[in-house]
Parts: sequence; structure tokens; C-alpha cells
Amino acid sequence: MKIYDTYGFDEFVLTAGYKSNVIKDYFVNYVAYNHSVSVETRSGGVSLMADAAIEDWTVHIVETGTHTLKGDRLAKIRPFIDSGRFMLTYGDGVADIDILDLLDYHDSHDAPGTITGVNPPSRFGELQLRGDRVVSFSEKPQTSEGIINGGYMIFDEDIFAYIEADDGGDFEIGPLEQLAAEGDLRMYQHGGQWECADNQRDLDHLNDLWSNGEAFWKVWE
Repeated sequence: MKIYDTYGFDEFVLTAGYKSNVIKDYFVNYVAYNHSVSVETRSGGVSLMADAAIEDWTVHIVETGTHTLKGDRLAKIRPFIDSGRFMLTYGDGVADIDILDLLDYHDSHDAPGTITGVNPPSRFGELQLRGDRVVSFSEKPQTSEGIINGGYMIFDEDIFAYIEADDGGDFEIGPLEQLAAEGDLRMYQHGGQWECADNQRDLDHLNDLWSNGEAFWKVWE
């Protein structure tokens, strides 16, 4: 969300399901969790300290069901889409992506969908051997091929016709496959860094990057 905010986008719709109460609690108490506050214990009043800066966001947290597939989640938030197009991300991938450049690319073609292609890091350390001697070890190197969907996407409202035709099923299996088959899906190639948090090891790795000041996705001040 901070990545999008850096490029001027400040309204978000979260398709909540599993542990939606945790997400709601976080945003309802966002100021207290993330900024310095003053609390009046008798009255219960809470105010932001004068030197604290806070994001000016509107966040819609929509209950879309615990076991709902992604296509149906999108169908449930259609009332919030009023601009003719919208951006979509999975939320578990981080990148040093230029959102405005992605938007310009989407506007440069007439296809209803744009996805961002990335070269994912290898899941395992790469060994280079000479005989049985290790001469090089690279931890999670960037692969040179095998482009995947990095999760930063833009769609026109036309995408909802594909979702409805799929009867609220999955999103990739169905709507995106059909778009691709019809030649209506374009790829924006992101040449920078991208990683995702698929498991605890990935999360620990990203947290280490943040702690060491190496968070490549931190495009904000």
C-alpha cells in the first residue's frame, strides 16, 4: 500500500476473509499501532502527536468469505470500482516497481488486462562446482528465464464479464486464461527486483532485508 501511495494512489479495497478481524483491528487502530499518540485515560481520548505523520488513505475492508476463490472475491467488490479501470495485487509480493510506468504501459494498448512479468529468485542456493569442490555459492539468485506473474496488475471493467462467465470461480484458471487465449492480456516487464512471502523462510528473509536497510521495495521516504 505504501508503494501505491508513493505514486499517488490512496484508496484501497481489501477482499477480506480468513482472519478478517485481525485486518480490521489493524486498520481501525492504525494510528495507535504505527505512530506516536497521546492518550487521555479518563476520557479515552486519543490524539496524534504533533510531530507524527500519518498516511491519508481510505481503506475499504470487504467481507468476501473465508473460502471464497479469487474470481468471486473480485465480483463482490465490483460496486467499489467506479473509474473504468482498477489496479489489483495479491499483496504477498514486493518490488521496486514504478506504478506510473505500469499505468502508462496499460494505457498504451487497447487490451483490457495488464500483468507484470518478473524473474523470480531461485528457491534454493545455486552451487557452481569444479569436480566436487564448490567454487561459487549464490543464495537465491535471480533466474534468467521463467517469467511469472508478479502480481501487479491493471484491468478495465471488462474483466468482470469474464469473471461472471466463470461463475465466480478462480481468477487465473478461467478469466486470465481466456483473456490470454483471445490475445487480450498484455505483460509489463519489470526489470527490477521482486520477491514474495510464500512461507516463513521468505518472510524471515524479507524482514532481514528490512532490518538491514536493504529493503529494495521501500520506494517511499
